[in-house]
Formats: sequence, C-alpha cells, structure tokens
Amino acid sequence: MLEKHLICISCPIGCELSAGRESDDSTWKITGNRCPRGEAYALAELTDPRRVVTAVVRSNSPVQPLLPVRTDQPLPKRFIDRLLNHLYTLTVKTPVKCGDVLIDNVENSGVRVIFSCDCEK
Repeated sequence: MLEKHLICISCPIGCELSAGRESDDSTWKITGNRCPRGEAYALAELTDPRRVVTAVVRSNSPVQPLLPVRTDQPLPKRFIDRLLNHLYTLTVKTPVKCGDVLIDNVENSGVRVIFSCDCEK
C-alpha cells in the first residue's frame, strides 16, 4: 500500500491528512480532514500539484533594476523550473504597469506571468 502524509493549507485549521491507495489502484482514500476542502486539497496535491510562482526580472530602469512578477494563477509544478530559468534571462523595457502581461501562456497552460508593480521609465 502506498501512503502519503500532508498538512492541509485550505484553511487555518491545518488538518493532518493521510492519503492511501493500493499500488494497482489509482483512487486515493483521504483521511484526517475535518471538512471537504481537505479532501479536495489532498487530491489536487497528489494528482496535479500547482503553485503560484513569484520572481523578479531585470529591467532597463536605473531606479528599479529588478521588477517583481508572478503567475496570475497556480502553475503545474512540472513547469516551474523552466519558467524560472526563462524569467531570469529576461531584461524588460520600462515603463510597465501592475498587471501588464509579461508571458501570455506559460507552456500552453493558460497561466500568464504578470508584473506586480508599476515602473516608470
């Protein structure tokens, strides 16, 4: 039997979850959750883990040489390394506004990378 332990981050309670399944079965059995959100969190974390990515990119601004960016929604974890490697090679031209899109569709996931602040020229 395959077993994993997680701590739910869906609410402040922080339930200690156990997830188990037989090696030939694809269905996870979740225990330890006090609400339905815990089960949903565990299933998502076990089958398709995602994270919001925050980073900085270089800019041509002498006032703000590094600009914060983030994904507009959680990105599948399997794409994070490639995204960060790409972001750290970029130098963007200012001005930019908070919410402007830097990358429109990361790895065809529908996730965008947006600026987290304004920067004048």
